[in-house]
Amino acid sequence: MEHEGSPPPPVTPPPADVDTQEIIIVNENTEELDLNHGRIGKIENLEPLKNLERLYLRWNLIKKIEGLDTLHTLVELELYDNQIVVIENLDNLVNLEILDLSFNRIKEITGLGNLLKLKKLFLSSNKINEIKNVNHLPKLELLELGDNRIREIKNLSGLKTLKQLYLGKNKITKIQNLEDLRDLEILVLQSNRITKIENLQELTELEQLYISENGISVIENLDNQIKLQTLDLAMNRITVIENLRHMSDLEELWLNDNQISEWSSVEYLKDNKKIATIYLERNPLASDPAYRRKLKLCLPSLQQIDATLCRGDGFSLVA
Repeated sequence: MEHEGSPPPPVTPPPADVDTQEIIIVNENTEELDLNHGRIGKIENLEPLKNLERLYLRWNLIKKIEGLDTLHTLVELELYDNQIVVIENLDNLVNLEILDLSFNRIKEITGLGNLLKLKKLFLSSNKINEIKNVNHLPKLELLELGDNRIREIKNLSGLKTLKQLYLGKNKITKIQNLEDLRDLEILVLQSNRITKIENLQELTELEQLYISENGISVIENLDNQIKLQTLDLAMNRITVIENLRHMSDLEELWLNDNQISEWSSVEYLKDNKKIATIYLERNPLASDPAYRRKLKLCLPSLQQIDATLCRGDGFSLVA
């Protein structure tokens, strides 16, 4: 399952020995410049663009962030899938709201000191091993750090406006240091090394929680998550469905590839009247010949069982 916010695999750029292209400005009044997949090796010749708000440089051969000092009006900068090693030379971009540096070679979060209007920061698929130098960003709403080398959740205090935090595909062993993120609505922690659900009590606004592909054995410590709509616990070690009845808004529950064997776990969900989608495939109970029929009888609100949609008759299912 690919979750929202996770970027698609990168398109492989041309080999390094291919001649790079020069940026040529055609219209000095342009507000949006798209130079994706252009074999560009250097950011240059942008000084005439006094009104530029959005600059897209995906899938190029850029190794250094430079040549942006005069772009004071820039609101969005995309450098996804290049060869950048250091975050630098962004101090003059004081109006920047969106910065995408995913799929580069960055090892450390630096150079964001003046970006106080930043709302969305994408740094997935780099080589970052520590969360730091972001908690001074007063308007940050989205932080994407998936597919890095992070071992500990830390240095997020002060991000009181953060609504989406993506930390999937790292090496995190414990859920911690999230108490300041009281406006958080989406938390993604899939594909880590977490064995216990804990320290989420302050996240009362949480609507989506993704903790698949970890080592969790018990559904617990979610008492304050009454607004949760999506819960993904697929590919863990869970044997019993429990501690979810208080989630009256729960619509999607992903529990495939666990160790649930008793139908009493499904019956437990009868009070969750809004559940529309449930994934339980590759659990022991899914081997029951009447698996889908029993699920629909237990949970009449279901519209989808695993990857199959339910038909209106309540029993027959169509792909």
